[in-house]
Amino acid sequence: MSQYFISLLNVSKVYPKELGAESHLALDNLSFSIEKGTTLGLVGANGAGKSTCIHLLMNFIRPDIGEIMIAGQSVRCPTLRRSIGYLPEVASFPPNLTVMDMLHFVGSVCGLSRKTILVRGEILLQELGLWSVRKRPLRSYSKGMQQRASFAMALINDPSLLILDEPMSGLDPVGREKIIALIQRLKKQEKTILFCSHILEDVDRLADQLLVLHRGTKIYEGTVQHLCEEQQATELNRAFLSLIQGVTHEQ
Repeated sequence: MSQYFISLLNVSKVYPKELGAESHLALDNLSFSIEKGTTLGLVGANGAGKSTCIHLLMNFIRPDIGEIMIAGQSVRCPTLRRSIGYLPEVASFPPNLTVMDMLHFVGSVCGLSRKTILVRGEILLQELGLWSVRKRPLRSYSKGMQQRASFAMALINDPSLLILDEPMSGLDPVGREKIIALIQRLKKQEKTILFCSHILEDVDRLADQLLVLHRGTKIYEGTVQHLCEEQQATELNRAFLSLIQGVTHEQ
């Protein structure tokens, strides 16, 4: 069995031609791996392939070629989803339901008892500042509140793997600090975390390893510190821009 908790091997994905759009190579022979208990920051410009990578890991779409494994199992394994917490980039809820309704739904799908859902739900909503509004319909929540509600749903099953797509999206500074503190707590619990973010300051604070995609290919895999040293930069923002500019000039 692989020593890695997540592994992608020679994965390619092409979106076929559609009306008004040409076919598009989203990922080109991508390989990378994540060890158990590691936090990986996935970064790249728009169109780099980050969302495609996440959708493949969640088995929302299938690769054209290549192999994707999580915890020694194919991502197609039907029971694997119960051990994954997923935060989409854009929250989408039935407008009349409450956050507790959604936690009960997600928790029951993952096989949790009603008592476990109630106990874990209260803990999470207290931590995320949503306990006092738990009976309000989700349509009345601000974008930041909906993002925090999505986070609670991603964590209700106490997953061993978290896949977070732009976890700070729509959050004000207070909400952002709450989520950063929560992710840091999850890191101490040795959860395996993959997250993508355009906020490189957050990636610098949270990621153990960094994966940079550019036009569907991997152009860097390693630590933030090593990339900064390699690009002779003092911060990740400058190192990232220098790396992208160097690759663009070569093409």
